[in-house]
Amino acid sequence: MARAFLVVMDSVGIGGAPDAAEYFNDGRPDTGANTLLHIAEACAEGRAEAGRTGPLTLPNLDALGLGAALDLACGETAPGLTAQPTGRYAAATEHSRGKDTPSGHWELAGLPVPFEWTYFPKADPAFPEDLVAKVCALAGTEGILGNCHASGTEIVARLGQEHQRTGWPICYTSADSVFQIAAHEESFGLDRLLMLCEDLAPTLHEMRVGRVIARPFLGAPGSYARTTNRHDYAIRPPSPVLTNWVQDAGRAVHAIGKIGDIFSMEGIDSNAKGSDAALMDALDAAVRDMPDGSLTFANFVEFDSLYGHRRDIAGYARHLEWFDARLGAVLSALRPEDLLVITADHGNDPSWTGTDHTRERVPVLCAGAGTGALGIVNFADVAASLAAHLGVPSQGPGRSFL
Repeated sequence: MARAFLVVMDSVGIGGAPDAAEYFNDGRPDTGANTLLHIAEACAEGRAEAGRTGPLTLPNLDALGLGAALDLACGETAPGLTAQPTGRYAAATEHSRGKDTPSGHWELAGLPVPFEWTYFPKADPAFPEDLVAKVCALAGTEGILGNCHASGTEIVARLGQEHQRTGWPICYTSADSVFQIAAHEESFGLDRLLMLCEDLAPTLHEMRVGRVIARPFLGAPGSYARTTNRHDYAIRPPSPVLTNWVQDAGRAVHAIGKIGDIFSMEGIDSNAKGSDAALMDALDAAVRDMPDGSLTFANFVEFDSLYGHRRDIAGYARHLEWFDARLGAVLSALRPEDLLVITADHGNDPSWTGTDHTRERVPVLCAGAGTGALGIVNFADVAASLAAHLGVPSQGPGRSFL
């Protein structure tokens, strides 16, 4: 019986979004943003030499159709990504009103977001007084730190020492619909942080804020570092998604990375977490061990969290090349009836203004579905296609491209 694997390279966009002009980074529209193209150009021009060298080299992804998908999305050719595809490939357009993690993942899973997210204003303070009071009551503190839009690494470096001195949680947001709380795992306590976020989440979800994110860190002033114990408390999808469709059909559903958090474990039987290196080990194991008829849904977040938001072009290129090298073993272990789909949830162009996601189309690369171009598809078509491959009913608006 067929198995399916859906792998999200978090933020690996390929430009060309028809509504990019409606989304902004520091006042600049996302028109022309193209995560993969601009990384490939920087590599070809010798502007991404830290820890690597030369043109961007992604033989496995490019053979599946990565470079060809970029051309479909935006009509341009990425240096070094000119292989003749041996897989099926497409470029996908998002329709949900957002360029964030829940919007992209929900729609890939067959559910375009049916409402408008709530975003906090770029003001100081950013949060309403009643919300701050709620955080203080739950945390047992007299105040919070931050209360602004910020980069997570920057605000921890800036306020970590004061946080340890006062015991007040560091609260901040971004251009996404999120409320993030950073706290030291030892001086504040990891369990305490997770409980605070879990208890606060219903209040934020009533406001239609997509996620409350626990951002634990360790270290001392000058050397603070976030840990892998991040946890997202997300709004539950308001109607069934791909994971539910498969689970309701009596099949096993395994999540890798932050998928369990994004979908609040809806339709998910098990979830492996850790660094991207650990998650690739988990994907290797899933390809070996998952039973017939199963779905494995994976997210590799470090493209986005470590390199996109930090505008680190060379780091992003290194991670793409690492992922491609590891992908070879995954592809060779697939069974004849398996389908592997590799895609992304949004863009995060590391050459762009600001630090936020960028509105872009994303690649859809299929191993196990033949060869050739599929054209421009919709995010929701990914779910419909995986459901068709597994022989389970699709309940969303997407249409199978298989």
